[in-house]
Parts: sequence; structure tokens; C-alpha cells
Amino acid sequence: MLTQLTVTNFAIVKFLELDFAAGMTTITGETGAGKSIAIDALGLCLGGRGEAAMVRPGAERTEISARFDLSEIPAARAWLSDHALDEEEECILRRTISAEGRSRAWINGNPVPLSQLKALGETLVSIHGQHAHHGMLHGDTQLTLLDQYAGHLDLLNACQASYQQWKSLDHQHRQLQEHLSQQQARAQLLEYQVQELDEFALQSGEFEAIETEHRRLANCGTLLEQSQRALYLLSEGDEVNVQSLLQQVISEVEALQGEDPGLGEITAMLHEGLIQVQESSSELSRYRDGLEMDPERFGELEQRLSRAMTLARKHQVPAAELAAHHQALAEELAQLSGGDEQLAQLAEDRDQARAALAAKAAKLNKSRQRYARELDKRVTENLQALAMPHARFQIAIEHRPDALTPSGADRVQFMVTTNPGQPLQPLAKSASGGELSRIGLAIQVITARKVATPTLIFDEVDVGISGPTAAVVGRMLRQLGQSTQVFCVTHLPQVAGQGHNHMYVAKQSKGKSTETRMMPLEGDARLGELARLLGGDTITDNTLANARELLVSDPA
Repeated sequence: MLTQLTVTNFAIVKFLELDFAAGMTTITGETGAGKSIAIDALGLCLGGRGEAAMVRPGAERTEISARFDLSEIPAARAWLSDHALDEEEECILRRTISAEGRSRAWINGNPVPLSQLKALGETLVSIHGQHAHHGMLHGDTQLTLLDQYAGHLDLLNACQASYQQWKSLDHQHRQLQEHLSQQQARAQLLEYQVQELDEFALQSGEFEAIETEHRRLANCGTLLEQSQRALYLLSEGDEVNVQSLLQQVISEVEALQGEDPGLGEITAMLHEGLIQVQESSSELSRYRDGLEMDPERFGELEQRLSRAMTLARKHQVPAAELAAHHQALAEELAQLSGGDEQLAQLAEDRDQARAALAAKAAKLNKSRQRYARELDKRVTENLQALAMPHARFQIAIEHRPDALTPSGADRVQFMVTTNPGQPLQPLAKSASGGELSRIGLAIQVITARKVATPTLIFDEVDVGISGPTAAVVGRMLRQLGQSTQVFCVTHLPQVAGQGHNHMYVAKQSKGKSTETRMMPLEGDARLGELARLLGGDTITDNTLANARELLVSDPA
């Protein structure tokens, strides 16, 4: 619970240091004194929106700190432990806003982002403002209130997790579907290209071989002529050729070798040369004999080369790389063809996730139906106690399996009738302003009992309520204060008199400076404040007696 609040240079507050106790604490004061200023400051310390205008004029910054006893708040202790910010069973939140609008936050002396301050604050305090009942006119708010009362957090979390899984799979499916749709045009082009290249069927290395053979056939006449002339010079010349001349040289050297044996090595070399010339002549002769003009084969090669070069230009690759390009296109086409199976699997997974979500939404609906009937009865009883004897409250729940959301598939609508014989109608259509205030308060008080936060703040939620009804409101809040810490900013003496504790807010002006102060009231001081609330500035014995009756009344 909140044990201490310190406020420095906030709006018209120069300095406040307040200690708080358990139970119900009422806060009263004169009109315009700033009864809600401590609540506003606490809201800022809990991560609320801050701005430079909140800083007291002339001050460099506003500073607010709140101290909490966490001995009975396991959720807050767990949060602090998870974020390595725990410090035994006490927690201190601190927030500053500079005159330039810069904001800083601390938890137990550790600087933290505002989001963490807000997250922790939600486990510590729940604030119900005077206009909260207007929010109850919206279906989303009504659904949240029912879920808070039901307390089925596990079901909500499971439903939200299933929803996220379903939407993730659905997103993946749609992305792949779009991707495959874009690939379809590519696949059609690839099918045509691969089929065209399949029909041509150029093998690896074939283009180079064709090109070589084509070149040889194209130059066949020249090759025949030149190879014949080479053979004539090498061995077939009638008068002189290399082979006959070499044989003559060998004869001359062999004759000399008879005179000089040292020429034996030269003779051997010449014989080797003659053998090489003879073999070269033989190979060249076979080459010449193999050359023949083949116009038909030349035409075939000419046509295949032309087709290869045409396809190479079409695919913008060198002709020698056309076979490799053909293989690459075939592999890409094979990869594209596997997407349909993946799409089908994703569709199956998505449908299974949706079915799981629908099942969890159905469980959530069953829980809501159960707690809605319980809440119907309790709110109806409270409304009748709040001077609405013929009021009847009912929560209509429409289950819509085709409209799944993170919070299930239910649309909730608060229905009410305040007069006998009238049918139930939506809250927004059937309740007047005063009735709406009482209905909102009845719902807030009941649902607040189920909220896990240990400190509840009601900021002038009793607006539009007076007389005997105000006394009932006071008793409701006091009963709530038996189990949790309650703060209530009020202008009603019937409510203020029910508080276990009482704080008074006053505004003082000194020259050009205005300052708001807040102080605890006890004994005669509290009695006097209740009398002021009852009778205004003129306090009589009767108003004091009435005030005393309010104080001694203790149904809790």
C-alpha cells in the first residue's frame, strides 16, 4: 500500500509530505483548493504524462516520490525481481519534470524508462476518475470491467497468445501467397526458356567442339593445298625433299665416320632426325588424306552454330556458357515448383491455429457468462441500495466465432432498466446523467474488489449523488476499505464521515503567491470539516450534531 507521498514544486504545491495508513482515507477541501492535486501528483509519479506546465512557476523542476509497502503485493515484488530492481519489501518511485519539460524516473534509486515506471505503477495503484462512468458507455471498457471482475487472466493470456500465433501464420501464408503469385510469371517464362533450351539440347563443351570442326571444314581447301605443299617439301618432291636430303647427309657423315669414329654421335642424331621426318610425313599424309569437302556436314554445323549464337544473344550470355545457363534456369524452375506444397502446409497450420483460438475463445465466453450473471446480481443489488429500487442490470454477451480478437470472440454490452415495466436497454440509451453516475459507481466499487492492485483511488466519483444515496456510497467505500487501501476525493459529508482517515486540502495566498496545503484531520478538526460540508461557512450546533452522527456511524 501507499505509505508516503512527497511533492515538491508541483503546480501550486510548494511542498507536501504526507503519510498514509490502511483503510479508507477521504480527502475534502474548499472548492478550488485543489483536492485532487495529490492524486494528480501521484499519477505523475506512476508514469502519467508530464509537461513543463506542471512545474510551479519560478521553480527549476517538480519532484514527486511515493513510498509503498510491498509486503502484501506479490505481483509488484515479482515485477521488481524480474527487472533486478527489488529492495526487500519496500519500493520508492521518484519522478522529476524540469521547467523545460524534460522527464526523469527512478525505481529504488535506479534510473528507469518511463514505460517501466508505468508498468510497475499498474500493479500498485488503480485510479477511478470522476468521468470514468462515461467510459463505461463503450463496449471495450465494459468488456475490460467484466474481465477484471472475472479475474480469468490465464484464459485471456492464452487467448491472446493463440491469436498472435494465428495472425502470424496467416501473415506468413499471405506473404508466401503473394510471393508465389509474383513468381508465377517468372515460372511461366522459365518454363518457356527451359523448354526451348531442352529442345536445342546443347551439351557442355559442345559449342567449342562444333566451332573447331566448323572452322576446319570452312578452310578445307586451303588446308588440303597447304598440307600437300608441306608433304611435297617434306618427302614427296621428285627432285629435292627434306627426307632425301637428310638421307644424303647421313651417307656423307657415315663415310667420314670411317675416318673419324668421333662422328658416331652425330650420325646417331641424324638417324633420329630422319625417323622424326618420316613419322611427321606419315602423320601429315594421313591428315591430308582425311581432309575432304563435306558440304552437308558443314551446313549442319553452320545451322547449329547459328542457333546457338541466337539463343546466347537472347539470353544475354556468351555462346560458350549457354549450356551452363540452361542448367541454372532448370534448377531455378525446380525450386519455384516447390512453393505450392509449402503454401498448403502453412494454410493447414493457420487453420489449426484458428481452431485452437476459437476453442480458447469459447472457454473465455463460458467464464464470462458465469461471472456476468454474478455481476448482474451484485450490481442490481447495489443500484437498488442507491435509491434506484426498480433498477435491473444485466450484461449481454454476444459470442461471434467469426470475429476473433486477442480478447476472444465476445461483444459485451451493459444493459439496464431503472423503471418498472421497461425493457432492458443499452446503458448509453437508458440512463440519465445522475443515474449513470450511480450505475458507474456501483460497478466500479464491485469490480474494484476484484482488481489485484492494493490501492484504489476514487476521484470525485460521487458527483451527482446526494442525500441518503451518499450515505450508501460512503458505506460501500468504507466496506471496500476493510480489504484494501482506498482514497476518496469527495465533497459529500456522508462519504467523508465514513473514512477511517481524513485529509483536508486548503489553498493559501500570500501576496502574489498561492500555495496548496494538505493535512490530516482528527477529532474536533475533522468534526468541524464535516460540519462545513453539511452547512457551509455557518456552523451551528445542529450541523455539529449532524456531523457527529456521521462520525459515529460505523456499519463496517
